[in-house]
Parts: sequence; structure tokens; C-alpha cells
Amino acid sequence: MEAYYSIALAQCPGIGHRGAKRLVDALGSAQAVFEHRKEIPDLVPEATSRVIEALDAPQAFERAERELAFVEKNHLTCLTLLDEAYPARLRECDDAPIVLFFKGKADLNRLHVISMVGTRRATDYGKQFCADFLQDLATLCPDVLVVSGLAYGIDIHAHREALKHALPTVGVLAHGLDRIYPYQHRQTAIEMLQEGGLLTEFLSETNPDPFNFVCRNRIVAGMADATIVVESAEKGGSLITADLAVGYGRDCFAVPGRVKDSASVGSNQLIRDNKAALISNAEDFVKAMGWESTEKKQQGVQREIFPDLSPEESKVVEVLRSRGDLQVNALVMLTDLPFSQMSTILFQLEMKGVVRAMVGGVYRLL
Repeated sequence: MEAYYSIALAQCPGIGHRGAKRLVDALGSAQAVFEHRKEIPDLVPEATSRVIEALDAPQAFERAERELAFVEKNHLTCLTLLDEAYPARLRECDDAPIVLFFKGKADLNRLHVISMVGTRRATDYGKQFCADFLQDLATLCPDVLVVSGLAYGIDIHAHREALKHALPTVGVLAHGLDRIYPYQHRQTAIEMLQEGGLLTEFLSETNPDPFNFVCRNRIVAGMADATIVVESAEKGGSLITADLAVGYGRDCFAVPGRVKDSASVGSNQLIRDNKAALISNAEDFVKAMGWESTEKKQQGVQREIFPDLSPEESKVVEVLRSRGDLQVNALVMLTDLPFSQMSTILFQLEMKGVVRAMVGGVYRLL
């Protein structure tokens, strides 16, 4: 039932991504939003009377019924904010979709997730970087999930190189799962379903309109630990994705290019403006993210007892003890604690001398 109400809520006119997410967060579920709509003014003071009126739209429920029938017929997975399989990193974003549609086998909550994006007019330089980077990454960090947008250029090369090196890869679409756009990438999309998959917030019969690609970019940025811009012109969707990643507090990297290369102007500007860290190979990236193999990490001093720890703090300590150094997003994933609470817990643990903050948002048990 939550899927039905989530789809309906997403279709209510005038509420928007942030509004829908705010309502679900405040009332606990999409179903509760509709069942307790009269209480919304008290629970969500910023909600206007128009929001309450929008919840009475009968066409939203009719559309939800049709979409659920499509989901069932095509053996798709419908993910709501309450589902464990929903991308937990994305759930932390204030404009996260309240419902997603997925086809494939990938774990969207894999311990390590990267997004690789770039220009649709990829040069040989950008293509070669994708090939070299993902080949090495498959050895250095074989449990990584590679996310991109299935578009021409860097996107499709990232997907294909990930497949070549047996890395699961997910394409985030700007339309429904009743089509593949561009059609030329259909065969690659089919191959991705075996270990990766296709993900979208859009209902069937949705056209790949320009604005949808901008909306799609927030999912690409929000569901990953880091976004890597391989090549970008002075303006482009990959720069929007990079800005979104920075806004979500995620790591952002860019591949430098020659000063006069039009395909690298945007990437170079990201580095110049300190929006992205310079990246030249997979080894440097893995070190920057603190993703080295646990066996290679220096083991912290073992302590049997930590003083005055809350249950949540103890949970974090136990994960660090068993897994070694971890980034904040990984801790959120493994402890099932919200990002906002995790930040407070880590600060308290630092003050108690239990953990130390390292480069790249990585925490080490002392």
C-alpha cells in the first residue's frame, strides 16, 4: 500500500520533490500523509492550504493504480522511502524522490558507490581515462557500484567499462522503464540488468524531456559517495551533477585536461574553484576516499571497554572495530543511523578520544 500512496503523492500537483519528502518525513509514511491530511497544518507549519487541496486529486490515485499494474506486469521493483532497499544515501537528501522504480540485481546500498559523469562528446582522452580508471578500481576496490546516466559520451563508456571489468553498474534514467533512451544503448542496458540495473523516478509513458535530465542528475549525485567528472565543457549536465554532489556534502573529483581543450573547460573550472579535487588515477582516488583494503590499514589500539558510550555510539565503535577505517556514508549504511544523527555521534566520539577524523570524511578507531 505504501507504494500506491507514494506514487499518488508524487503525482499530486504543486507539491514537488521537497514538499513530498517533507510530508513523508513529518508524518512517517505516504499513506499517513493522506490519512491524516487534516493534521498537516499542525505537523508541517509551512504547508499551505494548496498542499492540502492537492492531496484530494483523484487523478493521482488513478495514475498510481495504472503504474502499479505496469510494475507488476513487467516485474519491476517499486522502492519507497520506507523500503530497506531504497538507496540510503539518497534518502538523506531533502529533495530525494519518495518513490523509485528499479529493474536489475544491483544492491543500491553497496558499501562503496561512485558516479561517473561527463560530456556527451567524449574525447579519446576521456574514454581512455574511463577504461584505465575502472580497470584499476576493479582490482583496488572490487565491491564498488558504478552509477551514471546511460547517455552518450562518458556515461555509456563508464557503464561499458564497468561491465568489462565485472563491476555492477546502474543507469539512472530521465524517463520511465517502458523505454530505453537513447535507443542505441539498448544492448548495453540489457547487459547491465544481469549484475547492475536501471533506476528511475519517472512513471511509464514519460518522455525524456530536457528538464527530466536535470531532475535525474540529483539521483546520480545523491546515491553515491563520490561524483567523478571525467570531461565537461564550460556548461553541461555533469557540472550540475557536481554542484548537487557538493551541495549534498559528497566528495567530488574532476579529471584535469589541457587548458585549450573545450571538452575539459568545465572540469578544469571545478578544480580551479575548489569544487572538485583533482584526480589522475584509481589509486589516488581510493586513498582519498579511505577505501584501501582493510588488511592494509593500520589497526588501531584495541580497547575492550570504552567509557560512557550510548547504544548508538557503541554501535558505531563496533562497526569501526570490525571493518576498520570507514567514511561517514559507509557508517550510515552499516549502522542504519540517519546522517544527521551520525554527525553528532562522531563528534561526541571525537571529544571522548575514541575516534579520529581523517582526510576525506574517513573515521578511524583509536
